[in-house]
Amino acid sequence: MHPLTPDLSKISLDELQKKQSDLTNRLSTAYRWGNAAMVHQLQMLLQDYNAEVSLRGQKALEDMQKNSKQFKNIIDIQ
Repeated sequence: MHPLTPDLSKISLDELQKKQSDLTNRLSTAYRWGNAAMVHQLQMLLQDYNAEVSLRGQKALEDMQKNSKQFKNIIDIQ
């Protein structure tokens, strides 16, 4: 987790995806410049954004499974 990452839970999904794209482009540029310190910082930020998008996807899937009639009679073996 990067110490300068803002609170991502307050950002819309569209904004998160735009920022992910921007960070990916910046990371590509940092690789081309050979700036290892910048690459490391951008990777940490990008990991935070990826984790938030993944978390939101998991929550959405869980909500769909709870609300779907299709999954009501399935036995959950875990």
